[in-house]
This record gives sequence, structure tokens and C-alpha cells, in this order.
Amino acid sequence: MHNPMALDGHVLLVTGASSGLGRAISILISKLGGRVVLVARSQERLAETLSLMDAGDHRVEPFDLERLDDIPRWMKNLTSEVGPLNGLVHSAGLHVTMPLRVLKPSRLEELMKVNVSAAMALTKGFRQRGVRAEQGSVVYLSSVSALAGSAGNAAYSATKGALVSMCRSLAMELAPEQIRVNCLAPGWVPTELSARAGEKLEGSQLQAIADMHPLGLGQPDDVANAAAFLLADTGRWITGQTLAIDGGYTAH
Repeated sequence: MHNPMALDGHVLLVTGASSGLGRAISILISKLGGRVVLVARSQERLAETLSLMDAGDHRVEPFDLERLDDIPRWMKNLTSEVGPLNGLVHSAGLHVTMPLRVLKPSRLEELMKVNVSAAMALTKGFRQRGVRAEQGSVVYLSSVSALAGSAGNAAYSATKGALVSMCRSLAMELAPEQIRVNCLAPGWVPTELSARAGEKLEGSQLQAIADMHPLGLGQPDDVANAAAFLLADTGRWITGQTLAIDGGYTAH
């Protein structure tokens, strides 16, 4: 039976693959037959992800994405060994809930560096000759925070909103090179990152967040399914879009 979401023969790079959504996306890609280059800072955590994946010629590649200037050259060297990439998922990111009155420029700069600047550098690296396959798909993990406001979330929202705008412009710029660029905007999904954010909230506040999702809170696999859809042939005619995977959060 033909499976339009099959990723057999595809090589895909996933950042933030050591936990959360990046881990779920990597696992699903392996189940769909794809080869994954797992990227994060911790080799140990990446090895944990690898142990959960279907067998394949995957690669653990520890790298610090704050080394922005090194990213294109690193990707060039990497693909000389693993072959051209069919897709890139930027799932790595930082989150902070911080009121404006205590937000420091250095903290905002830190968020922008990992959430936005690294995404730009990765995409620049991806489009290099020999790094990508004949056609390519880039997927950024944005957030519903880019689409709906919430108090204390301005810094994080700014970075995720930047991804949404960036993806539209890059989609236009890279379409002649057969590279598609899209965003996913997940709602509140139980992961280590959201758990750390939730530590600063009271039970009633967490319940209020859950109540904002008419279909209830999601799971990492819900986001992974959407990422795979955009990476596979099922997404071949989609670019410059932001897909909300949010249980109805932004439908209010």
C-alpha cells in the first residue's frame, strides 16, 4: 500500500532532538523509514533518543547552536559524510515567562539567538550546494504564543512570532531553489520545557491554560505527526504557512 508520508531514503536533521518535541519528531521519522541526524548539546541525551528509534543509519551529532557563525560550515562537513539533507526541523529553543518589568536585554538576546538566529543560520546552511537534496523542506517549531498574546510572555512570543514572519519571506526567497519553509505552532504540550515553565504557575493557572484548549492538552506525537506531514510528499505544495497544532486554542 502506498504511504504518502513515507520517508524512505530521506535524510533529515532535527535540532533539539534530545527531548520533548524534537525527540518525538525524530522517533516518528525513524518509524516512517527516514534517516535522522540528531542534534543537541548533550550526547548522552541524544543517545537516549536514539535508543527509542526504529533501527536505521541514524547519526548522533552533538553541537551547540549558539555557535552561529560555524553552522553553515558544520553542515557542509556533516553532509559530506551523511549525504544531502531532504529536510531540516528546528525544534531546539528556549522558553521564559518573565514580566516586562524584570526582563533584561541580555535575556531577550539569549532567546533570540537560539530561537531565531540559529534557525536563520541553519536555513542558510541548508541551502548550500551539496548540503540539501534536489528538493527540501524546512520546518520551524514556533508556538501559539506567536498567534495569541498572554501576560509575561512577550519575550518568548517575540521570538516565535519572528519565526512565523521569517518563514513567509524565506518561503518566497527559496521557492525557486525547491525549498519549502513552514512553521508549526503548538499549543501547550506536556514536555520537559513546558514542565519547567509550569513550575512558576499555580495549579489554578495551569488549569486555566488547559481550559483554553477545547480538545484538551496535546501530546508530543500530535506535533510530530504534523512535522512529518510537512517533511513528506504530503506537504509538497505547502510553503510559507504556519499550522496551529493547538487543540483549538487559537479558535477562540
